[in-house]
Amino acid sequence: MGNADYAYPNVECGHRVAIPPPQPFFKSLKYSLKETFFPDDPFRRFKNQTPSMKFVLGLQYFFPIFEWAPKYTLHFLKSDLISGITIASLAIPQGISYAKLANLPPILGLYSSFIPPLIYAMMGSSRDLAVGTVAVGSLLMASMLGRVVNYNENPNLFLHLAFTATFFAGVLQASLGLLRYSIILYSSTCAML
Repeated sequence: MGNADYAYPNVECGHRVAIPPPQPFFKSLKYSLKETFFPDDPFRRFKNQTPSMKFVLGLQYFFPIFEWAPKYTLHFLKSDLISGITIASLAIPQGISYAKLANLPPILGLYSSFIPPLIYAMMGSSRDLAVGTVAVGSLLMASMLGRVVNYNENPNLFLHLAFTATFFAGVLQASLGLLRYSIILYSSTCAML
């Protein structure tokens, strides 16, 4: 008698799980890649749909605003307006000060506190996420670029390098989002805090 027979003496073990048959290499590779890049199978909504419906679902996938905007109510607008004013009263001075931390013009702080939340409202999927600048990122930018060029000696080059670094950080984040690896961004942000 095995250990399971002592633990459950009145239970019969009549069902055995069969070992699955071996799969061809390419079929196994395809399944592994699909499971790695798309574990929640985001394309299942597209199956058995008309081309026009696939187009609408594709728009909703990349721009979630098309999914929730038709269900948006006046009650949501009131709540969003109050929370937007509250957050703006904090985010605008914070963005300006973080721009100064990075040795960048204050107007860029205004842009960074205004434009990312607007873009996230159209392309983001979380209702409770705050998007904006952080002090650590500003200090890292100033430190990293300060090693290459002095802001006081060549402010235009410093600004161009800041734009270039920001562009490539955005490309990296967008590619991770498209490949559904946004958890890496979340994990690295939490590790920095």
